[in-house]
Amino acid sequence: MTREFKALAVHLFTATGAVFAMLAMLAAVDEKWSLMFLWLVVAFVVDGIDGPLARKYEVKTYSPQFDGNILDMIIDYLTYIFIPAFALFKSGLLPGWTGWFAIIVITFASALYLVDTRMKTRDNSFSGFPACWNMLVLVLFAIEPNFWISLVLVAVLAVAMFTPLKFIHPVRTERWRTLSLPIALAWTFFAGWAAWVDFHPQSWAHWGLVVTSLYLIFVGIVQQIVPARG
Repeated sequence: MTREFKALAVHLFTATGAVFAMLAMLAAVDEKWSLMFLWLVVAFVVDGIDGPLARKYEVKTYSPQFDGNILDMIIDYLTYIFIPAFALFKSGLLPGWTGWFAIIVITFASALYLVDTRMKTRDNSFSGFPACWNMLVLVLFAIEPNFWISLVLVAVLAVAMFTPLKFIHPVRTERWRTLSLPIALAWTFFAGWAAWVDFHPQSWAHWGLVVTSLYLIFVGIVQQIVPARG
């Protein structure tokens, strides 16, 4: 198997995320929320794997005819932003004007964030909240907080996208990666579990989602406060 074929195969693997996005959207249109999130979790796994594969097989060198960054960005907008925003609106978790506010803020601000050239930091973290609305919306479906809490979370995180606050990339941020990566994997497991049991209110997956989400949200900010040892 040639290097060119391996590199092309990585692009093909990344592109499957678009198929999973369509399957998630079809489920969302039918308001089959658990099925929608299961497909989004699958897309989330693909997104977590394709980056390391792209670097391992040097896709920019051996398959430059396809721009993996653009491909990844298109799929990310669908699976991280557009479909979760639609679900948040249609589910009734944010009723009336609050739902309109959320989908407008999420889709508009996130489109700007994804093309912000200052999005990445030197340590491969994100500068500002990285528009991971799929993660927030899944947690909201699981715990079903008061709609005011959901609205405040949407507003705060939308503003946080354009702040110098750091948010880690569990795979690429080297500092504390031995802890961050397992926690990100645990979040993925709990997300799949919660969706699989149709967000049953007594599922332990909900607690796992809350704990791992809090870590992933705040660990980058903690790293900014606590200087790295030389």
